[in-house]
Amino acid sequence: MSSVNKAILVGNLGKDPVLTFTHTGTAVCKFSLATTDQWTDESGQRHQKTEWHNIVVWKKQAENVSRYLTKGSPIYLEGKIRHQSWDAQDGSKRYSTEIHADEVKFLGTRREESPPPDQVSGGNRGSGRNLRIEGEFGNQDFPADIPF
Repeated sequence: MSSVNKAILVGNLGKDPVLTFTHTGTAVCKFSLATTDQWTDESGQRHQKTEWHNIVVWKKQAENVSRYLTKGSPIYLEGKIRHQSWDAQDGSKRYSTEIHADEVKFLGTRREESPPPDQVSGGNRGSGRNLRIEGEFGNQDFPADIPF
């Protein structure tokens, strides 16, 4: 019998992504992701509950996430649930759960990166060319030179 470990999340970044590199030079990016459920109870009162997820992204995708996303950016991701445990310095057992993303899709529009005014030169950044992507999670506008 086979098993499946797959998480699919659609939410917003809770903070700016943090890019680091392993000792072998592999890019790894970490950030928190908020997903919010909303519902109305029998009395008509609206409720919402936000869950926070720790996300880890690797390699070129990690570099792209770090470069193009900021706090509040909406994303769709697929990945695997990973649990870790360790002994803290005080002797207590600590636990964490992370989603190691295999696929990250940017939703919504992306802010155009702007170099400092004294570094503005030619090239196709800021040329106004955009790529429009329409899908089941909404329409998206990306610059035509996005690197993936």
